[in-house]
Amino acid sequence: MTGPSLDAASERLLRELVPQVLGAVIRRFHDFAAAEDAVQEALVAAFTQWPQEGMPENPRGWLIQVASRRMLDYWRSEEARHNRETAVALEAQTLAPAADHELAMNQDDTLILFFMCCHPALSASSAVALTLRAVGGLTTAEIAHAFFVPESTMAQRISRAKQSIKTSGVRFSLPTPQEQAQRLRSVLHVLYLIFNEGYTSSSGPDLQRLELAHEAIRLARAVYASLSDDPEVTGLLALMLLTDARRAARTGAHGELIPLMEQDRSVWDQAEIAEGIELLTAALSKGRIGPYQIQAAIAAVHDEAPRPEDTDWPQILALYELLKRISNNPMVKLNHAIAVAMVHGPRKGLDLLQPLDDDARVAAQHRLPAVRGHLLEMAGDREAAIAQYRLAASRTTSIPERNYLMTQVAKLSEG
Repeated sequence: MTGPSLDAASERLLRELVPQVLGAVIRRFHDFAAAEDAVQEALVAAFTQWPQEGMPENPRGWLIQVASRRMLDYWRSEEARHNRETAVALEAQTLAPAADHELAMNQDDTLILFFMCCHPALSASSAVALTLRAVGGLTTAEIAHAFFVPESTMAQRISRAKQSIKTSGVRFSLPTPQEQAQRLRSVLHVLYLIFNEGYTSSSGPDLQRLELAHEAIRLARAVYASLSDDPEVTGLLALMLLTDARRAARTGAHGELIPLMEQDRSVWDQAEIAEGIELLTAALSKGRIGPYQIQAAIAAVHDEAPRPEDTDWPQILALYELLKRISNNPMVKLNHAIAVAMVHGPRKGLDLLQPLDDDARVAAQHRLPAVRGHLLEMAGDREAAIAQYRLAASRTTSIPERNYLMTQVAKLSEG
């Protein structure tokens, strides 16, 4: 027989406490990899003991205490124990008071972890994986499942990332203001990637991976809690909320993709839209406009239109024109072409797609022929649209997107 288990609220609390506890342990012992292992052991202890003994009054302090004891055991087992004996003794003497003191700290440890996980020494994929493990509290198996790779592959990726941090000599402390400004862009980009993969899965049977999208929003809130004065931090959180608000309308009863212009807007999450607009307004008022704020503004224009035909496409086009000037991103150019087509006609949009055929970042992806097929359909060129939809379907690894594209082929073929 299995014993009692934690309820959902306790599991959520544990996940939220992971970065704070890990940060406290790293701050004390200065060893990322060992601290991460110790915190995982503390979590296992919590899952085992709390259902039987009840949750402690100070869950965070309890976890820090247990993880710190694991670290002390680890230190004592090291060959260099002789050189650390004094430090170990001091840590053992001050362990309980330190845990109480750590409890009074704010979210700075979480923020420091973000900067460590998004260090320039790491690749984007490693940074995403390490962020989800260290800050998000996801297990290696959960991360591997989310990205459709074997658990052993993901374990190696995370291990290499932690080793890169160790060899780079990164200290557990907030970077200087100059370094923070440089690394914050990486932090936000990692969160953006996690959210996008959750909102529109790049492969597999489901259009959305809700656990990833929700985790990205939760982590973005954690960064916002420490850096609410930064307009791009605020803008990214606003963008996530304004986009996630449409989640329930994006798929049909059988998981099929429903494009934006055909969605039932009555099921959009109005609370998320209101919060997103409030955040966006606060960000724009600071007068330092960045790409996440502009994307959030575009999302807001879509969300505020009660019907598809009420969408203010000229305003969206103006926003994409601004975004193009500050972002050399082919996806921006792709979406800009759609906005141009909606305002000035599909042929104008098709002309803008031509240069993207020579852009290696997007030329082989499915989105370029998918957009071209859509604009050709708008222009009445049915045969050319069918060919582009077929090409896009052959390139995508997302089953819902492939099914949608082949449905468009079937509709045009019947017509």
